[in-house]
Amino acid sequence: MASVTMKYDLVVVGGGPAGMAAALRAQKESVSNILLVEREEELGGVLRQCVHFGFGLIYFGEELTGPQYAERFAIKIRQSNIDVFVATSVVQLKPDGVLVLSGEKCGLLEVKAQAVILASGCRERPLGTIPLTGTRPSGIFTAGMAQKMMNLGGYEIGKRFVILGSGDIGLIMARQLKLLNRDVLAVIEKEKQCGGLERNRVHCLEKYHIPLQLRCTVTEIHGKNRITGVTIKNLFNEQEEFLACDTLITSIGLIPERELAEEVYSDGRLPDWLFLCGNACYVHDAVDDVTLEAEETGRLAAQFVVSGKITKRAKHISSRTGNAANSDIICIGCPKACALIKTDNGFAGAVCGRKDPVPSCLCH
Repeated sequence: MASVTMKYDLVVVGGGPAGMAAALRAQKESVSNILLVEREEELGGVLRQCVHFGFGLIYFGEELTGPQYAERFAIKIRQSNIDVFVATSVVQLKPDGVLVLSGEKCGLLEVKAQAVILASGCRERPLGTIPLTGTRPSGIFTAGMAQKMMNLGGYEIGKRFVILGSGDIGLIMARQLKLLNRDVLAVIEKEKQCGGLERNRVHCLEKYHIPLQLRCTVTEIHGKNRITGVTIKNLFNEQEEFLACDTLITSIGLIPERELAEEVYSDGRLPDWLFLCGNACYVHDAVDDVTLEAEETGRLAAQFVVSGKITKRAKHISSRTGNAANSDIICIGCPKACALIKTDNGFAGAVCGRKDPVPSCLCH
């Protein structure tokens, strides 16, 4: 068993844009003893694989790629006194604020924290969560995994693509594949409208003449060793068609990674020392919003470290104005404002007044 060998005022779990922004803001608020834990080999989170432009227009006032945006915060982290553990996972969070870490360099280590910020991001919803028949051949990827393999690994993953789901990552991947002279046969969406941002629909699909089939879904996968095609079903008229392809990319939703928070859920609430931010709180559309809200969460966590008190409610910080919005009250200082609900299917977050298409805030 590991033993507590290190103590910190604040531990931030996740070294993506949210975690880095929260840690830097907490340090600015006079919290000096901070640990930042990241499970990947480098800081930056998912932005490291987002090589397209479109980041930082609000926060930095200029258009950057994902790696450029992340590196600006990584430089600040390296120049700070914040301790950083990379290639390290948090395998357990205990009710007394002890985190069990596992990594190549630290081994199995227990760290005691006065406050914890969970900035662990989100994961992609797997294909197995939707009803499908057929085989399970190679050539099937989530959009994020395809992006990672191509942009970070340099892999060739296919030539003829069908994309299931019109989330933003799927739309961006459709454009990237088209620019690489790959055949993108269609983007399939079961709803009546595109699931991604309108700007991505226009710039990624319309501009490159990529078909978007609404009210359709994939019902069957064909192929033995490698996928050879999919059956597309029109949900309006029940008609089916076969599309020959060698690669299927799925973009069917994101799930906040907050299982660590669920470990310390007790008596209908989460502990005052635990804060959530970024996509671990709810899935954001823009990294600028992530950064602004994470900075506010870092401030609230620092306030708790210094005074032992928490702010019960906070307003949504809008990237468009830089100020607290007059409407949309949300708990960016999670878990400080509304209710975490335990259901037969697990934990569900309360809507807490947010006008967001994916109300998934985990709070008490």
